[in-house]
Amino acid sequence: MSKNNVLVVDDEDEIREALVIYLTGENVDVFTASNGEEALAILEKEAIHLILMDIMMPRMDGMKATFKIRETRNIPIIMLSAKSEDIDKIMGLNIGADDYITKPFNPLELVARVKSQLRRFTNLGAYRTGNTNDRIEIRGLTLDKSAKTVEVDGEEARLTPKEYKILELLMENGGKVFSIDEIYEKVWNEPSYMTENTVAVHIRNIREKIEINPRDPKYLKVVWGIGYKIDKK
Repeated sequence: MSKNNVLVVDDEDEIREALVIYLTGENVDVFTASNGEEALAILEKEAIHLILMDIMMPRMDGMKATFKIRETRNIPIIMLSAKSEDIDKIMGLNIGADDYITKPFNPLELVARVKSQLRRFTNLGAYRTGNTNDRIEIRGLTLDKSAKTVEVDGEEARLTPKEYKILELLMENGGKVFSIDEIYEKVWNEPSYMTENTVAVHIRNIREKIEINPRDPKYLKVVWGIGYKIDKK
């Protein structure tokens, strides 16, 4: 089995060293960087499958680095921060992070989240020869499950892994309304508890990427008081 490459970005030596220890033995190779600039340099040279990104760092912080990475790459990013306020989580999700862990963190929980994100990114939607259901098309919106890509009228929309999975869920069940709790539990694969902001941020980001006018969406519709759906017609 080939190994996945995880990039740990944190300006604290002890945390980087601890994360390397936690991840060793989990079938991953670990690369490390002490700031966003070093992380971007490593991404240019190595095939990275997941990033653990601290927020507060010198030279280039985690927010700026994540924003820069999302311009060209859809790999999972889990943000690390000593801050626990909702606004920090929302800001991280807004710019493209897929998950958020507050320091100090439980090593077992962190490893479990890393493995979950890697599994979704590398395995789910993998190529299945001869499966005609790998492409879903709805009025100019095309999702290719083999390539894990989304196009709107032939133009690629760059979605994060979580955004992609939400859209895949809704497009595979065109016309069906999913509540916020259902979306969270199916995409994050964990119980939903106070997840309204998390899901709403991802929905807003998807609309910004696939809708001509996000305020009057053609595809991703809200059913007030119930949830969200993708209209088939």
